[in-house]
Amino acid sequence: MAVGDVRGTLQYVPMFRGRTFVVVLDEGLPEFAVAEALLDLKALQEVGVNLVIAVAGEEKGESAVADRAMDIEIKFARVETLDEVASVLERGQAALMSCRAGVLGEEMSSLGTGVEAAKLIGLVNGPGVLRDGRPLHAVSCSALADLGESSEQGGAIEGVALLEEAAAACRAGVPRVHILDGRRQGVLADELFSNEGVGTMVHADSYRQVRPLREDDVPELLAMIGRSVRASHLVPRDYDEILEKAEDFLVLCVDDNVVGCVALHRYREHPAEVACLYVKQSHEGLGYGRALVESAEERARDLGISSMFVFTSRAVPFFENLGYNSASMEIVPDERARKFEDSNRGSKVLAKDLA
Repeated sequence: MAVGDVRGTLQYVPMFRGRTFVVVLDEGLPEFAVAEALLDLKALQEVGVNLVIAVAGEEKGESAVADRAMDIEIKFARVETLDEVASVLERGQAALMSCRAGVLGEEMSSLGTGVEAAKLIGLVNGPGVLRDGRPLHAVSCSALADLGESSEQGGAIEGVALLEEAAAACRAGVPRVHILDGRRQGVLADELFSNEGVGTMVHADSYRQVRPLREDDVPELLAMIGRSVRASHLVPRDYDEILEKAEDFLVLCVDDNVVGCVALHRYREHPAEVACLYVKQSHEGLGYGRALVESAEERARDLGISSMFVFTSRAVPFFENLGYNSASMEIVPDERARKFEDSNRGSKVLAKDLA
């Protein structure tokens, strides 16, 4: 594995540690696929993921998985009821059980919500959910109603029953439901340790959300801001400075991971300022900067603010596409104007009327 691949994988470890994943192995999966899935599950267990492993079909299938799990030294205990699962997870073992009613049916949905699983993952013995022969990637519950209408333009969808079961589990309270072709080599790792994944994920509408800053987000912001400060000679910020103005900040999260931020600074009798717009390098080009600016504008409207301004040098075309136009320094508060002049950055002032 390349160094870049290792770094890409490691960024997910703190996100997954302490979470509970329910992983369902479909009936009839090839032996090599089961073996590889268990090796990946062992690795997840070693980084702190709590696991429930369900085996669809007859009890002999569960017994075969138990034997192989024992050979590779997964810490597990076999259980029969949901009541047993919680105590097994609490003592650091994976819970292994049979699933008699399909991969993503009501039984697994109830199990996922019962253990407050972060993910329900179905390794199906088939291609999963496809559009035009390719996996349908992330789709939100709210978008499912429109999916059928758009399929005429986007191509026929295969695996609709699986998609509906995943959506039902998601609506029941499981935040992420993944449908993967369990026969595909490396599918579990490729799905979990990449931004786009290789299968289908049905998610609650909070998968991508913009929310107010929390104190535990500040180190993440400092890391993002630090890269831009170094590259563009921006004014550095420290922990206390951001925390002091925490109520000005919004962060964009993808799957509970902070990937961008923006600040809305307010001034008396002057337009508000859009500032501190940053997006992680690994998430650039996905429209997240636009989403953050639009969220800042929405907040400004809610506060009764009628116009905004921004200082920028390299992002002039970006803001112009969002409706910002060149403006005079006269709209900028004196104190802010002095800081701008002292920084000697050669930025332009752009403004937008929110009305």
